[in-house]
Amino acid sequence: MKPTTCCRAWLVASLVLAVSTALSGGMASAQSAADHPEWPGAGQLFVGTCYQPIDRSPEEIHRDIAIMKKAGFNLVRMGDLSWDSFEPSDDHFTFEWFDRVMDEMAANGIKVILDIPGQPAPIWLHHEYPGVNLVTQSGATLHPAERYMQDISDPDYRRLAVRMADALTKRYAHHPALLAIGYDNEIGNSYMSYSAADQVRFVDWLKTKYGTLESLNKAWATQRWSRRINEWDEVELPYGDGSGPAERYLDLRRYWSDVTIGALKDLEAVRRANAPDKPAVSNLWDTAWTKPFDYLSSYRDYASYGAEGFYPGDPVSASLGAMMIKGDLETPIWFNEFTAGGGGYYGTKGRSRMWAYMALIDQAQTILAWTFNSHLGGEEQALFGLLDHDNTPSWKVNEFAQVATEFRKLQKLGFPRMAPPQVAIAYSFDNAMVTSTPGPHPTVTQYYKRAYMDQVQGAYEPFFNDNIDAAVVNLSYVTLEKYKLVVVPGLYLMDEKSAAAIRRYVENGGTLIMTGYSAKTDEHGQWFDTPLPGRLADVFGLHTNEFYRADRPLEVTIGGRTQKATDNYYEVLDLDAARPLARFLNTPDKSAAIAVNHFGKGQAIYLATAGQASMLRPLVRMLYAKLGIKRGPDTPAGVYARDVDGRTLYVNTTTGTKSVRIRGTKTDVLSGKRYTGVARLESYGVELLQ
Repeated sequence: MKPTTCCRAWLVASLVLAVSTALSGGMASAQSAADHPEWPGAGQLFVGTCYQPIDRSPEEIHRDIAIMKKAGFNLVRMGDLSWDSFEPSDDHFTFEWFDRVMDEMAANGIKVILDIPGQPAPIWLHHEYPGVNLVTQSGATLHPAERYMQDISDPDYRRLAVRMADALTKRYAHHPALLAIGYDNEIGNSYMSYSAADQVRFVDWLKTKYGTLESLNKAWATQRWSRRINEWDEVELPYGDGSGPAERYLDLRRYWSDVTIGALKDLEAVRRANAPDKPAVSNLWDTAWTKPFDYLSSYRDYASYGAEGFYPGDPVSASLGAMMIKGDLETPIWFNEFTAGGGGYYGTKGRSRMWAYMALIDQAQTILAWTFNSHLGGEEQALFGLLDHDNTPSWKVNEFAQVATEFRKLQKLGFPRMAPPQVAIAYSFDNAMVTSTPGPHPTVTQYYKRAYMDQVQGAYEPFFNDNIDAAVVNLSYVTLEKYKLVVVPGLYLMDEKSAAAIRRYVENGGTLIMTGYSAKTDEHGQWFDTPLPGRLADVFGLHTNEFYRADRPLEVTIGGRTQKATDNYYEVLDLDAARPLARFLNTPDKSAAIAVNHFGKGQAIYLATAGQASMLRPLVRMLYAKLGIKRGPDTPAGVYARDVDGRTLYVNTTTGTKSVRIRGTKTDVLSGKRYTGVARLESYGVELLQ
């Protein structure tokens, strides 16, 4: 369980991709549900569970499926984490045991997401092909002591993972239970490797990216500290845990990101060849802290639907994470793993149902409880599933059964909810990497006092609390013109493509807000030698070099009210063509806190402090009416809502009772209760009022 262009420098993997591409007729991008409205499940809601039949006897499997059917489950996810059950030894496949499970699922009307188990790799693979073993940055070879401990850049691994995927998809492509295919559970949650072969592959990647040593030396600023590289074989893998300059660390992370994306593309080529009528719906973890990858600039190459494991903390960060996996796909989200209770021995009754409805607010189509049966052994034996360790169904079965019953009704009432977002929040993998450089001299991190994700969330939060849909996108990977407003929080690294996308969007009539910390360095992580914000000073009509950290909370008057900042960082703006919208009240020179510049047909707004809700909330509310952004239903703190086909869905995420003002008399579709003037939502309560 879980929250660039790909360069292929290794011969075997390239050969696999070329062959698979030839079979599938090209690899332009993954097929999306918008392209295939006939795909199974269009317009349907799915409630079910993740299931590992390798843990169960035939008798238990039969009983488990009966419980699932009685609960009203219509989808399970299977196959993940089971490579050696399908292939117990090299090139020896055993599918008969799984045939029986698939057949029984089909007989009971339960569809299956077949997860290709590309990781973890089997023990036999580690022994027969030692190149798959991880090597630490200090040179120690690691045996696979826990899951996900394999080097997915190894050519033998890549070849064998494709062979497994090919055998599995060919066998079940036309099985009546098969609904969708997933790739490599939680890919991103793995480790970088430092073998001699990895060093060679990294150098090949650099040769493709930079072409010459001169270009590499310039990108890495190797003239500093006497670190010039004179021969390619002098290049070492940068230390992922430090030390080392930001430029090299950034390229290390980009390289491993491309490795991961390449592995996903390999599997997508197999799906396109063997099961082109089934969507790719993978349980991805692009923001894992171990080996994240650049999902938001690549997902169309391997994802038909955005999908992830959903283990929420607070509503804002949970929704932000969901939107980061959705990108700008015009398809609903699938939660291939879904919280089943919460913390503690059992969790809290009603919590999973509440989150299921929050998932609907976030345009979800699928929730699959993790997990069906509690594991007797392994790494998650203390994480309780729907069945207890003695196979007794817990109260959680009934809770998910209630959700399944209610969702069958809702799928006829406008769900899954699909509404094009009015707003986009920019997110950059490169920026996330370069602002978290480790080691004893993390100069970027020292400058960047407010964590990048905090700024992204600070930009997302005002819209979420105003019940407005907002997409999270890579600036250069989407068509920005579809959005009425784009917010760019703390984009310290401003590459050429992102700058060009911003310029084009504003020139063509868009409104864009960018916050402080932004556009300080180029795509290599090196500071601009031009006026800041680099590449965009003319777009924003200002330049800024001075930045400070106040000794007290910053105060700004916005919309007639004084606001206090939660981050004391501020930049001194020298206005050229821009005009001030607000000034700091308690800085020495009371410089502009917000400035707007009309550029082309649009306007570029600069907030001279960090991306934070306290400053952005009043600013964006000033823009709603002018930009035609419709605010959602008015709700008290902790209650979220969306209008769906003439009805309003309210979800209370708190443990207290909340009151919502309504017009006239309305009836709850779920319970039949009638309310006049005020609707009361109990702890974790849900109401769909019409």
